[in-house]
Amino acid sequence: MATRDSLIQVTDLKKHYNMGAIKALDGVTVDIHRGDVMVVIGPSGSGKSTFLRSLNLLEEPTGGAIVFDGVDITRKKYKDENGKTVKLDIDKLRQKMGMVFQHFNLFPHMTILENMTLAPLKVKGTNKAEAEEKALALLDRVGLSDRAGAYPIQLSGGQKQRVAIVRALAMEPQVMLFDEPTSALDPEMVGEVLDVMKGLAKEGMTMVVVTHEMGFAREVGNRVLFMADGMLLEQGSPEEIFGNPKSPRLKDFLAKVL
Repeated sequence: MATRDSLIQVTDLKKHYNMGAIKALDGVTVDIHRGDVMVVIGPSGSGKSTFLRSLNLLEEPTGGAIVFDGVDITRKKYKDENGKTVKLDIDKLRQKMGMVFQHFNLFPHMTILENMTLAPLKVKGTNKAEAEEKALALLDRVGLSDRAGAYPIQLSGGQKQRVAIVRALAMEPQVMLFDEPTSALDPEMVGEVLDVMKGLAKEGMTMVVVTHEMGFAREVGNRVLFMADGMLLEQGSPEEIFGNPKSPRLKDFLAKVL
């Protein structure tokens, strides 16, 4: 239910392929509040990543509405606070949504510091000294300030993913979207990335996290969504989802993964 703390309201979201034969998303409705750490779980092919990528329109929905910070971003035009019709600027919108993928998407020919400062310089027009100072502070926060002059190839997978997270933070987003951020990592590197995400959660960052890490969902999430077959079948607190699952599909899923 939408409240004044709502940051993103998703209503009856659909994503169909092949003239409706494949329903990647089939009527998902959910309200994401400021400060939520919403963890999305479910079997492969359940629509989790499609849902996440729809939130910043990397996936163009077939139907439904996504209201972000008071604006329905599924419409090409909207009325501003003065009642004037304004064209939606999707690039400006995406600046407010940090996105971290499975694969780190760092530019291999740039140093870590250059990767970090590229968007603040080019997109936000931040001056170089300020952008570098902020980037170094963020790198220091994840224990990587000594790697500012290194190239991505010189970093481990866990280090690259930590850089990808703070690179997104450099744009000062209102929400962070994580699409299975640890699934491409060796098991011993997973913890260092989850630790950074736990730190963000403690600071009150609004986060939507698609993950197979049930321990993270239990420990850090304040809300858990369970998706299967493109539908949102159950949502609740970690205690409700893991301790008292109601749908047979969720019970079956948890029996396999826990």
